[in-house]
Amino acid sequence: MQKLSSYSQLYLRLALGAGYLTFGLDRLGVWGKYGSKGVSWGDWQHFMQYAASIMQFLPYSMAIVLAITATIAEIAFGTMLLVGLYTRAASIGSGILAFCFAVSMAISQGITSPMAASVFTVSAASFLLATVNKYRWGIDSLLIKNKPSV
Repeated sequence: MQKLSSYSQLYLRLALGAGYLTFGLDRLGVWGKYGSKGVSWGDWQHFMQYAASIMQFLPYSMAIVLAITATIAEIAFGTMLLVGLYTRAASIGSGILAFCFAVSMAISQGITSPMAASVFTVSAASFLLATVNKYRWGIDSLLIKNKPSV
């Protein structure tokens, strides 16, 4: 069971990290132009149209600030999760981010929208990853292993 848990936390960490990083980079056009296969936004303009629609209850200027903040956070959390650096903090931060996104989607588009996109599930998975006692196969495990004794 210990081995399964170890592999499960690695799988969850990599899956979440890749997901956050993929969506964060998509809005910067890294995966291709808008309309290309597998590309959701492809550029900042198309992403902001979507972001403004799910944050329609906020002033547009605030939606811009939150969209920039979310993009930076997604790229940072995604990278941290992929390499296993400060995994607990990245898990909590990404869980909060996904929860806020899910609530915004629910307010603007109805509860089925974040449910169909599994955004609440991603948030819950991020919080679950934060409860793991020991993270293996990442920078965290190397830092703990090489930490000098007091």
